[in-house]
Amino acid sequence: MRVLVRRGPLKRILQGVQWLFLAASVGLLGYYGLVRVDAWAFEQRENRALERLLKNDPTPRLPAIAASGLIGRIDIQRLGLSVIVVEGISAKILRRAAGHIPGTPLPGQRGNVGISAHRDTFFRPLRNIKQNDIIELTTLLGEYRYRVVSTRIVGPNDVAVLEGSGNEVLTLVTCYPFYFVGAAPDRFIVRAERIT
Repeated sequence: MRVLVRRGPLKRILQGVQWLFLAASVGLLGYYGLVRVDAWAFEQRENRALERLLKNDPTPRLPAIAASGLIGRIDIQRLGLSVIVVEGISAKILRRAAGHIPGTPLPGQRGNVGISAHRDTFFRPLRNIKQNDIIELTTLLGEYRYRVVSTRIVGPNDVAVLEGSGNEVLTLVTCYPFYFVGAAPDRFIVRAERIT
């Protein structure tokens, strides 16, 4: 004797939900891959453009920002961090590079140069930064070296960290905690002074 078991509607719904989750996860992984490839290609292209501009015009002069918004490259050798810096902090810019915070001076000018990037991409290595680490900033106006003097954690609305001073200062800003899922509640600040 053969017993037939009918597939209930609940089983079909659960299978449909499984396929929906599978399709969503494949879609999200594909999107993540596209974003990473786009950022990598942008970094490569802008690095070549920076090298070409520096090679073709070795005499530093204004303007300090290329027509594309390219400012330069920030390197922290001990951390293995190297990222292109462009003007602005829009979502599109920070997805592809570090951004110079508008309203702050450019490298080489007196005051507090502000640079921001995402904690889960370009500025992830900042979790290991230490006092006295050297930050190199290569721009169209020249190369600038900064020594880390402090790190601290502030609220997202604390813009006092970007206030100017009479010295040449560099402030790196990223979200904190580094391994927080979702929108992080705080900001991690790295303050460095220029080495003359």
